[in-house]
Amino acid sequence: MILEGKASIVTGGSLGIGAAIALDLAKNGADVALNYRKHKEEAENIVAQIEKMGRKGLAVRADVSSFEDAQNMVTKVKEHFGRLDVLVCNAGINWDGVIWKMAEDQWDTVIGINLKGYFNYIRAVSPIFREQKSGKIVSVTSINGLRGKFGQSNYSASKAGIIGLTKTVARELGKYSVNVNAVAPGLIETDMMKEAPQNVKDAALQEIVLGRLGQPEEVANVVTFLCSEAARHITGEVIRVDGGQYI
Repeated sequence: MILEGKASIVTGGSLGIGAAIALDLAKNGADVALNYRKHKEEAENIVAQIEKMGRKGLAVRADVSSFEDAQNMVTKVKEHFGRLDVLVCNAGINWDGVIWKMAEDQWDTVIGINLKGYFNYIRAVSPIFREQKSGKIVSVTSINGLRGKFGQSNYSASKAGIIGLTKTVARELGKYSVNVNAVAPGLIETDMMKEAPQNVKDAALQEIVLGRLGQPEEVANVVTFLCSEAARHITGEVIRVDGGQYI
């Protein structure tokens, strides 16, 4: 198990891609803490699955957009596990609308969760990783942060911001042997996506050269690799997991 003895945090780890990441980290030997804001039952279910694998799990109620909540969660996780080695920033939302109709709170809410939420957790773990001269940070962005998407100026801006944040923090923490990378999924078949209108799925499938939607586990596999020592000479990178949706 490539992450044996490691302790990790996955934000937004109770559902979808985040849940798949949390479970894959545990399958590969890591103890895993995840936060939740509303989905307590789902978070506790993921923790139960982690513990069935013989790993330690922890669910913490924390709003990722809160600087204080992030600091408190990181402190709690380090105390609970006795160490902290990996941070995966995944929590995010979308609240779509064309720019000429977008309300201020529509913009602020998405930026606050998707971008400030990542800053909050990266800021909280950085002193720990810097002091111990080791650590892995992986952020989940999106191909729409690379190319833009009609009706998603707030979402695409937040995901583009994550890419800039990733590259900058990789430069800042590199001399402390901390790897900082990102994955950029295309359209992934989460439970939420399964409920999307068929015409939305069909439009995406026309873009994907492999001819199918991605699965959450396929994103999780890449995240786990980046969290392992096999990726120790990779930093500041954005790896697309999109089946060729954006080439």
